[in-house]
Amino acid sequence: MSSVRPVTETEVPSVGVASEPQLRGNLSMFHLLFTVLAFNAPMAVVVGFIPLVVGYGNGIGAPMAFVAAGVILALIGAPMAFVAAGVILALFAAGFTTMARHLPNPGGFYAYITAGLGRVVGLGSSFLALLCYYAITLSCYAYFGLVLKSLIHDRYHGPAISWWLWGLALVAVVGVLGYFKLDVSARILSVVLVCEVVIVLVYDASVVSKGGASGFSLSSFTPHAALSGSTGIALLFAILCFGGFEATTIFRDEVRDPDRTVPRAAYLFIGLVTLLYAGSAWLLIQAYGTDKVVAATAANPTQSFMDSAAAYSGRVVVDLATVLLTTSIFAAALSSHNITARYLYNLGADGILHKGLSKVHPRQGAPYRASLVTTVTTVLGLAPFVIFAADPTLLYATLSGVFGYALIVLLLVTGVAIPVYLRRTRPSDTNVWKSVVAPVLALTGLAVSLVLATQNFSTLISGSKSLTNGMFALVYGTFVVGVITALVYRRSRPDVYERIGRQ
Repeated sequence: MSSVRPVTETEVPSVGVASEPQLRGNLSMFHLLFTVLAFNAPMAVVVGFIPLVVGYGNGIGAPMAFVAAGVILALIGAPMAFVAAGVILALFAAGFTTMARHLPNPGGFYAYITAGLGRVVGLGSSFLALLCYYAITLSCYAYFGLVLKSLIHDRYHGPAISWWLWGLALVAVVGVLGYFKLDVSARILSVVLVCEVVIVLVYDASVVSKGGASGFSLSSFTPHAALSGSTGIALLFAILCFGGFEATTIFRDEVRDPDRTVPRAAYLFIGLVTLLYAGSAWLLIQAYGTDKVVAATAANPTQSFMDSAAAYSGRVVVDLATVLLTTSIFAAALSSHNITARYLYNLGADGILHKGLSKVHPRQGAPYRASLVTTVTTVLGLAPFVIFAADPTLLYATLSGVFGYALIVLLLVTGVAIPVYLRRTRPSDTNVWKSVVAPVLALTGLAVSLVLATQNFSTLISGSKSLTNGMFALVYGTFVVGVITALVYRRSRPDVYERIGRQ
C-alpha cells in the first residue's frame, strides 16, 4: 500500500508548478518493467515478427539485428539483426536515463525534446507521439479481433463472430481497467507477461533438448551472416520490436523512487528483450536448419513458428501459445491505452489541450478523464473501418507501420535533443561518454534506421504507393500541425506557450 495521502482534483501538485495535476502510484521496478514489456507483446513478436526478420531480412543473421538495436538505445540516454537492435537501444539509454534524473518530468519524448530543442519542436513531437501510440492502439484491437476470430472459429469450430465485435469487447475491458490506478493494470500485465515468456522458453528449451534440425551452428553471429540478405529490413523490424521503451519515463510519477526505478527498468528491458528475441531467433533458425529456415519463414511467416513449436514442443504448447497470443495482444492494447492516456494528460496539464484531460481521480490517482477520451476516440477511430468493411489485416499492418515509422522519427529527434541538453546544462554527474560519445553513436544508428525505414516504408505498412504517400503525409503532417500550434500559442497565448513541456 502506498503511504501517499489521497490528492483531490483541486489539490494536484506536479513537476515545477504546484497547481498542476500529478499522477500517483506505487509501482515497483518489476511492475514497471512488466508493464513496458507487455506493450512489447513478446508472444506476438516471437510468433509474428521474428519469422519476418529471418525470412525477409538478413536470414540466419537475424539475431544480431536485435542486439545492435538494443545497444544503440542503451548508449543514448534476426540473431544478428536482433543483436544490432539491442546495441542501438543500449546506446540510446545511456543519455536517456541520465536525462531522466535531471529532468523529472513524466512527459517522455515530449519533455526531453522540448528541453533540448525548444518548445516548437517539442510540441510537434508530442503530437507525433500521440499519433504513434494511437495508431498502435487501434492496430492492437484489429489484430486481437483477427486472432480471436480465427481461434474461436477455425481452431475450436465456434461461431464466426466478426473481428470488430471482438475488438470492441476488448476496448470495453481496457477502458474499464484504464480508469483505475496503474497498479491494477500492472498486476494483470505481469501475470500475462510471465505466461508468455514461460511458453517461449519452453519452446526454446525443446529445441535445445532435441539438438535442432542438425545440431547447433554459430554461423548466425558471423559478419557474413549479419550483412547478408536485406540487412535494412532486418534492422528496421528488429528496432520495432523494442517499442514501449519510452514508457519507463511516461510512468515515472506512478512508481516508487523513480530516480532509481526508471533507469533500472530501462536497462533491464533492453537486456531482457535483446536476449529473449535474439536467442529465440537463433533457436528458430536451429529448429529448421540454417539451409532451410529462410525459405520456410519466407513462405509462411505467420505460421512457421507454430509449425516449429508443434514439431519440437507438441500440440499442447501450440494450443497454449495460440491462446497466449490473444492475451499478449490484450496486454499490448492495455499498455498502449495507458501510454496514450498519459500523453493526453500531459498535454492537458500544459494547457495545450483541454484542461479537463489533466484531472486526476481523487482515489485512484489515475488520469481517468484522459483514459475515457482515449476509449471514446478509439471507438471513433475503428468506426470508419467497420462501416466501410475495411480489411482488418491491412488495417493492422498499416497502423503498425505508422507506429514503427513514427517511433523511429521520435527516437531520432530525441537522440538529437539529449546531447544538446546535456552539453548545454553540463550536470556534474554526467561524463563525456553519456553526454557525447554514446548519444552520437546511437544517433548514427538511428539516422541509418530512419533512412532504411523511409526506403522500405511501403513494405513496413504492406501498402501501395498511394497509401505509402498518404501515410508519409499523415506522419509529417501531424508533426507540422504541432509546430504550427506552438507558433500560434507563442503569439496569441504566451502563458500557454511557456508551459509547453513544463520546463
